[in-house]
Amino acid sequence: MEKTEKIRVLLVDDQKLFVESLRYVLESRAPDIEIIGIATDGAAAVEAVQRHLPDIVLMDVRMPGMDGVQATRIIHEQHPEIRILMLSTFADDGYVRQAIDHGAVGYLIKNIAPAEVIKSIRAVKSGIMQIDPSVAKALLGRTAPAREAGDQLVPPEPLTGREREVLHLILRSFDNREIAAYLKVGEQTARNYVHNLYSKLGVSNRMQLIRVLREAGVATGDEESPSPG
Repeated sequence: MEKTEKIRVLLVDDQKLFVESLRYVLESRAPDIEIIGIATDGAAAVEAVQRHLPDIVLMDVRMPGMDGVQATRIIHEQHPEIRILMLSTFADDGYVRQAIDHGAVGYLIKNIAPAEVIKSIRAVKSGIMQIDPSVAKALLGRTAPAREAGDQLVPPEPLTGREREVLHLILRSFDNREIAAYLKVGEQTARNYVHNLYSKLGVSNRMQLIRVLREAGVATGDEESPSPG
C-alpha cells in the first residue's frame, strides 16, 4: 500500500500552552498532519519557514515584536507556494483584510473545534480558502464603504439575492455540490450561479473573490448569512 504524504505544518503562536495543546491535538487526531516546528513570534516564524519549508503555516495574528500579518507578508513574498492559515482570538475586520492582502489563504477563530482545524488544514492544502463564518460576516459587512465621486462601483451589475446567498456559501467553504444541496437545485445550476457570480466580480477563483470583496466593498444587503442544516 502506497504511503500517503503528510501535510507538513508549522505552528506559530506566542501562547505556549495553547500552541503545545494544538500540537498534541493535531498529532494525535490527524495521522496525515506532521508538525515540523513551533515558533513563538513572527521573526522566528520567518526563520523557521526558511529552515523547514512547511506546506502550511498556522499563524497567530497578535504576537509581540513582529506580528502575524507582517510575518505573513514576508513569508508570502519569499515563498508564495507556502499556504498561510491565520488563527486568532478576534474576528477583526482590519486584520482579516491585511492578512488576505498579504497572501493568507484562510482565517479562523481560536474557539473553533479541533476537528474543524484539521478539516481546514486539509482543505487549504487542497487549495480551498477557509474563512470562519464570523470573519466572513465582518469581511462582507452590511453596507458598502463610502466612495469618492466618480469611483467605479464593483460589480458593475448588482448581485441578485440568490447570488448573495451563493456568495455567503462560498465564504463558508461550500463546494458546488454542497451549494446545490443547500439550495435544493441541480449541481449544474449551482455551477451556473457560481460562474455568474465570478463573472460579475471579475474573478476566476475563490481566493481572488476575497480580494475583490476587500477592495470593492460589495454590499450584501440585509439578509442574514445562511447556515447549513
